Amino acid sequence: MELTDKKILVTGGGGFLGSYVVETLRARGVPMENVFTPRSAEYDLRNRSNCERVVKDMDVVFHLAANAGGIGYNIKYPGTLFYDNLVMNTELMEAARKAGVEKFLGVGSICSYPKITPLPFHEKDFWNGYPEETNASYGLAKKMMQVQGQAYSEEFRFNAISVQIANLFGPRDSFDPQSSHVIPAIMLKIREAKINNISFIDVWGTGEPTREFFYVTDAAEGIVLAMEKYDDPTPVNLGSGEEVSIRTVVETIAQEMGFTGELRWNPGQPDGQPRRVFDVAKAKETFGFVAGITFTEGIRETVAWYKTQQV
Repeated sequence: MELTDKKILVTGGGGFLGSYVVETLRARGVPMENVFTPRSAEYDLRNRSNCERVVKDMDVVFHLAANAGGIGYNIKYPGTLFYDNLVMNTELMEAARKAGVEKFLGVGSICSYPKITPLPFHEKDFWNGYPEETNASYGLAKKMMQVQGQAYSEEFRFNAISVQIANLFGPRDSFDPQSSHVIPAIMLKIREAKINNISFIDVWGTGEPTREFFYVTDAAEGIVLAMEKYDDPTPVNLGSGEEVSIRTVVETIAQEMGFTGELRWNPGQPDGQPRRVFDVAKAKETFGFVAGITFTEGIRETVAWYKTQQV
């Protein structure tokens, strides 16, 4: 699909990932007057009429808007996360289908995979179990978008695809202490410790679980490539394929931020899923996507950006 002549909706276009998707579209030569990035303050996508308004006259939809956060946020608000994401996804895709949108891309999550999944996570195992409990409500809401897309493809011949995204990080991430994911949360703790001359930081869990971290510019490129070249309603993973322990994450951030204090692990707090890493072969084989930024390079870039934001 050639995007330069399309009317494009990017939900969540003012957010972390969405802003990079918009920049990637601009770099492709898409005129910015053809890109609509509605804001949640004006368009609550849990409302059907708002979904109908934003898809009107659009050719393609990148659906990135979501209510999401880190493990503490997931534990505190499971009902809200389930409802908000399920309703947004369902109403928007239905509105897009009725409006005659040519193609719909929904961004899913590694959280949708079963808690016990052979490593690396392969698309064939997507349905083989229940997600890890601390993020199950969010993961299942995202998973239903995959169900809806496949059902609409079968019944209505609607071109809906869903990409499953690994844990994102990078400049412009959310640093809200109530909802941030692990990397910005650790950066916040280290900054506060340095400002207040505290010789340690407290870190949730044991540090033993592993995650796959996906640099945001790579994610944006993969998403746009999928819109251009992928037309299969079955799941496809987007990630780096690089597995990193939480202990390594924290130690790497501490090193890049020049923090030499103690890292106090709290095993009484939940670790979440034991291990996570994607098999990323399908994305490479079907539309040529390969991540270009390693975890260490990404952390270095993120810390450098974060330092410029401090006053």
